[in-house]
Amino acid sequence: MQSPTASAQRGSWGTRLGFILAAVGSAVGLGNMWRFSYVAAEGGGAAFVLLYLVFVALIGIPVMTSELVVGRMTQVSPLKAVTKLGGSQWAPLGWLFVFCGFGILSYYSVIAGWTMRFAFDGIRGAIPQDTAGYFNAVGTRTPAVATHIAFMAITIFIVMRGVKRGLESAALILMPLLFLLLVGLAIWSSTLADGGAGYAYYLKPRINELLDTRIITDAAGQAFFSLSLGMGAMMTYASYLQGKQSLGREAVTIALTDFGVAFVAGLVVFPIVFHFGLGEAIGLGGMLNTDNTVGTLFITIPPALQSLGKVGNVIITAFFVMLFFAALTSAISLLEVVVAAAIDGWGWTRHRAALLSGSLIIVAGLPSAYNLNFLAMADKLIGTFMLMLGGLFTAILVGYYALPQAEAELAMGMETVSMRKAWATIIRFLVPPVLFVVLIFAVPSVVGAVRALLGV
Repeated sequence: MQSPTASAQRGSWGTRLGFILAAVGSAVGLGNMWRFSYVAAEGGGAAFVLLYLVFVALIGIPVMTSELVVGRMTQVSPLKAVTKLGGSQWAPLGWLFVFCGFGILSYYSVIAGWTMRFAFDGIRGAIPQDTAGYFNAVGTRTPAVATHIAFMAITIFIVMRGVKRGLESAALILMPLLFLLLVGLAIWSSTLADGGAGYAYYLKPRINELLDTRIITDAAGQAFFSLSLGMGAMMTYASYLQGKQSLGREAVTIALTDFGVAFVAGLVVFPIVFHFGLGEAIGLGGMLNTDNTVGTLFITIPPALQSLGKVGNVIITAFFVMLFFAALTSAISLLEVVVAAAIDGWGWTRHRAALLSGSLIIVAGLPSAYNLNFLAMADKLIGTFMLMLGGLFTAILVGYYALPQAEAELAMGMETVSMRKAWATIIRFLVPPVLFVVLIFAVPSVVGAVRALLGV
């Protein structure tokens, strides 16, 4: 039983809508906008999208349900939740969650800083035509460090305010604005000439690509990154739940909304790519013809839209403001994983936990700000491999060590026995072997990213 002081430091959600929007905000981030588009292009477009949807439905939703169950059932941070269910031998899994939240935010904040810089410059009308040179100037070293620190300062401030006044209030404001901007951009993008070719590439899969192990790995990794799985974010958010709503329903709602946003983001990006003839620039399978693919949207999209004059500048600004909102809602959840662990594990106040954790993350993000190969390596290692590793062990913990308790918790809002049994079967017998195989597939890409960083 937690003390009243500890409970006050942790907080709780004020409304179901607040929880849903915050959880959706955690899932809907740059993973949907920045990462989804460039990974989809690398993965053959529609083949990647189809495999991504399969992973979301068969793996993502059951794992998310498991995380929500563990969080609400234990009412503590993931660091303590896993030992509460499985004993002290499961402590490394809790630390893996904390490390993933910490590690991802360290480089994610650098990318988010780019969105803040481009959004601000878009408002001022100060994005030059030579966006490749401009990105090289502001996307690394001192300018990138400055925007990285500024973005983290905003994130720290929101998390310091607590669950209701910080996390929930931000979600209630930012998510509706994000949805509005996204739908507006998708409608505009649908009017572009040659946009149909972009839709065809995006929506018509080629069978041979469905069997490509690299595309399979990217789709699985994207599902985990985009849904905020394997890092304890959903577990953390669910630990602030006080009601007995259906966690299975909440998982489906969050996952489908997340997929919907990622899918619509593709409907925005690919018509732009084909309308402005950017296919060769981004490779559509090889992506940007530079050493780094991470800057693709920042380099290719603005100069194309600038050709439209004032309307184009408005679209550029809306596009990067949307990216900034998406980045911020996800960054809040990543920092909250680390903060919740510090509050529960060491008895820190929320202010102290947010300030110290955020400061350490700023320092940890410096290598990514100075070296984009380091950022790409961290994304492959932590943002793909370690997230799926966390998901694998979450499924084992819930499916083999805490299934009776988990089913009892799930039954509070999911009265249908057959649905609970189906979830239990998937989490025990489908999720572990699938993730184990995909993890093996992921090893070459991680090794390749490390080799690129080392220049060998």
